Amino acid sequence: MLSRKNFIRQSALLAGGVLSAPLMDEALAASSTYRLVILHTNDTHSRLDPFPMDGSRNQGLGGVAKRAEIIKQIRAQEPYVLLLDAGDIFQGTPYYNFYKGEPEIRAMSYMEYDATAIGNHDFDAGMENLATQLRRHARFPMLVCNYDVNGTPLEGNVRPYHIFRRGPLKIGVLGVGIEGKGLIPDQLFGSTAYLDPIAEANKVAFALRKKEHCDLVICLSHLGNRYTTERKVSDEDLAKQTEEIDLIIGGHTHTFLDKPLEYTNKKGKDVLVNQVGFGGILVGRIDFEFSKFSSQKILKTEKILISSKTVV
Repeated sequence: MLSRKNFIRQSALLAGGVLSAPLMDEALAASSTYRLVILHTNDTHSRLDPFPMDGSRNQGLGGVAKRAEIIKQIRAQEPYVLLLDAGDIFQGTPYYNFYKGEPEIRAMSYMEYDATAIGNHDFDAGMENLATQLRRHARFPMLVCNYDVNGTPLEGNVRPYHIFRRGPLKIGVLGVGIEGKGLIPDQLFGSTAYLDPIAEANKVAFALRKKEHCDLVICLSHLGNRYTTERKVSDEDLAKQTEEIDLIIGGHTHTFLDKPLEYTNKKGKDVLVNQVGFGGILVGRIDFEFSKFSSQKILKTEKILISSKTVV
């Protein structure tokens, strides 16, 4: 039998252990780190099949079947993944000529894309067609914050941003589109109003960071990487003039970047810009790490070649 002295001593130790357990759990949670994997594409242009084996530079590259396989493998390895696209899903192969975007949207839904921006070629069969394809077949949102689509067929079918949860992480994703004038025929763009992408992106990003308390703010942009002769707003301009955006995933200019570009924003903080060409040849990957006591940091970036190889 336990003596009264030993009984009191053991009871005190047990009580102390029970009381300290929540504190230990909090300490463990505070010291934990979380990896978030961002996978992204842009300007696929209806390339559902690989490029034909015709001796061209891109022969055998791309194709949604191989892309889906690689995405599935990464998701099996990583618990927190976001799959994003920067627009121009449509136009470029007979699939679009015949089916007006249905197989492209269905393929993206099958691969479980989380969000896409809107590209100028996504208007090629008109706003009503785009709205129909999204409404019937998309299991992901199309994002654009600098197009006012009130009173158009796209009203209620696109949104300025979306917030995603991955474990304890909160990620805000917004979209910006290029100016339609000169790129999109008036009868297809309709009464859509183009708004300043920098002003609108900063407004939405501020709300995502300060009001929604997002851990990471991503902009899906179809503005184009940079321009030397044309007076157009680019991802470079957006990055330098942004305040709360951490990552810009770009499209439109079909730019194959060897690695993401780094810029300094108006607050003196780093902004990353990436773009992975066109035609579904590459999938970009950016791994972020988050911890309780530090802001996010980039663990690695890579280009995944959609072919018999996996990384270039």
